[in-house]
Amino acid sequence: MLFSSQRPVLSGKYLISPLIKALENGWYASSVSIRSGSGSATTDRVVRLTRLFRDCGEAADYARREGLQWIGAGSAPGKAAFA
Repeated sequence: MLFSSQRPVLSGKYLISPLIKALENGWYASSVSIRSGSGSATTDRVVRLTRLFRDCGEAADYARREGLQWIGAGSAPGKAAFA
């Protein structure tokens, strides 16, 4: 089962969307979608992360932080807004 995280984050021209997958053993795996552009010029990169989590929220927070770090925004307050 694949869950979309509660809230994507808008940072500059990027939309960061954590994607969480519940595994059969009760753990959660995370990926993050990093999207930019619009219409036919939209680019979406999905990065699969390797850490596993016992809590869905922790997995989503980790994916969100990694996505922000990937675009160079870090996780500092004021640099990103929830969409």
